[in-house]
Amino acid sequence: MSNQGNSPDEPVGATGLPMFPLGSVLFPYMPLQLRVFEERYLMMLASILESEPAEFGVVLIERGQEVGGGEHPFSTGTVAQVLELVAPEGFVGLVAQGDRRIEVIEWRQDAPYPQAVVRELPALVWDDALTPLRVLAEQTVRRTLSLASEFTDDAWSANVALSEDPVEAAWQLAGIAPVGPLDQVAMLRSTSMAGLLRAIFDHTEAAADAYRVPGPGELDADDLNTDDLDPDDLDPDDPKA
Repeated sequence: MSNQGNSPDEPVGATGLPMFPLGSVLFPYMPLQLRVFEERYLMMLASILESEPAEFGVVLIERGQEVGGGEHPFSTGTVAQVLELVAPEGFVGLVAQGDRRIEVIEWRQDAPYPQAVVRELPALVWDDALTPLRVLAEQTVRRTLSLASEFTDDAWSANVALSEDPVEAAWQLAGIAPVGPLDQVAMLRSTSMAGLLRAIFDHTEAAADAYRVPGPGELDADDLNTDDLDPDDLDPDDPKA
């Protein structure tokens, strides 16, 4: 997996990998598009393109910023494999795809660009008994995407096609679900396929609440602003009240 080679001090099963901390989560089997212009990441690209496949790790930044250093990333991430590069003036355009999950064991502090010692996380295994749960998760994601489309242009289409492979499709469901980055990290950390599908359903169902308009019977008195009401408007003898 490594483009940097192994160090004698690295734990068994671990390897060095160039890293790209980002403000978003990359899931296996999901696309990634980047505009690379910072010098240290241009150096990283030049290095990883010497190997086949050309790949690097992606982790979500917990706090900080994507460029300029100072970021504090999460420890769970995904290997991205480079599919295409274009180099218009001023930056490099990169298209990659998520491959397998990794856990960061330690960061290398003396590297010219972000590098870490990582180990691969076990691949999740599909069981046909999970089909009803997968169907439920997909219905929930597509329904919530339809709701989200009324409020934002950033959501995936509710009709987006998924892979016919059930493992790939499950990760793609996680990738298109309109949830926040912390929920995405929780899904990425799933230790079983059943756990992933349940997490997709739970986090998406919770996110859907933000897009639903409550009906008359669902309004809470605490949600009503009474500061601007005139007491005279609440006269019980007034037929308009």
